Amino acid sequence: MDNSQILAVVFGLIIIIAIAYQIFFNKKAIIKRRLKKAPHKRIYSFRNGEVAKFTGSVEFVDEPLIAPLSKRKCSYYYVIVEQRVSSGKSSRWKTIIEETHSNKFVIRDSSACALIQKGETSSYLVLDQKYSSGAFNDADDNLENFLRKHGHDSEGFLGFNKTMRYREGILEEGEKIAVLGKGKWFDAEQVGLPSNYDRVLVVTASEKDPVYFSDDPKTTTVDRSRRDGRLRL
Repeated sequence: MDNSQILAVVFGLIIIIAIAYQIFFNKKAIIKRRLKKAPHKRIYSFRNGEVAKFTGSVEFVDEPLIAPLSKRKCSYYYVIVEQRVSSGKSSRWKTIIEETHSNKFVIRDSSACALIQKGETSSYLVLDQKYSSGAFNDADDNLENFLRKHGHDSEGFLGFNKTMRYREGILEEGEKIAVLGKGKWFDAEQVGLPSNYDRVLVVTASEKDPVYFSDDPKTTTVDRSRRDGRLRL
C-alpha cells in the first residue's frame, strides 16, 4: 500500500468517526437516548430525591407565549435560523440565531402533576414548523422582522437574497412530553402555584445530569419493562 492509499484510508476513517460522533454524541441523540433508556414512573410514585423518567401533558399556568415564527400559543419554544455559507467548493449551514423562551407550566399525568424547576435543563423539541428564503423566494414580513430583531437581514450584497432556513418547535397545551430528573414533593404554594394544585413534584437536575425533556414520540412511548423502575445517578 503506497502513501496515497494510506492517506485515503486515514481520511476515510476520520470521516467515519466524525459521522459516528454526530449520530451518537450530538445533543439531540444524547437526550433521546437518555429518555428512551431511563426507567419510567408515574408522577405520584416518585420518592423525594429519586431520579426517573415520567410522561405527561403540558398544562399552562402563566399566560401562553406566542411562538415567533408560527404565532402559535405555547409555554416553551425553540427557534433556530441557519444561513447557507460557501467556502471554496464546499458549503455548509451556519447557525446565526438560536432562541429559546419558556414560562411556567406543569406536566400532568392521571395521578399528579410536576413542575420543572428553572435551572440546568437540556431539551429536544420536534421542529415541526419550517420556512425558507433564498433566490426567487423572499422572506415574508414575519421572518424579516424576526431576523432584524436579532441584527440580521435576509438580503446580502447588492440586494440578493441569502439562502436561509428557519425552524421552530414548541410545547403546546395538552402536548405529551417526557421528563427525566430528580423529584421532590412540595405544596403548590411553596413553588408559586395556586393552592388548587395541592402537592406538586418539583423536578431538578441531579448531581450529574441536567433535567432532560422532549416531545419526540420516541421518548414519550413507555417501555413497559422499565415502568416503575429506578435510575440511580
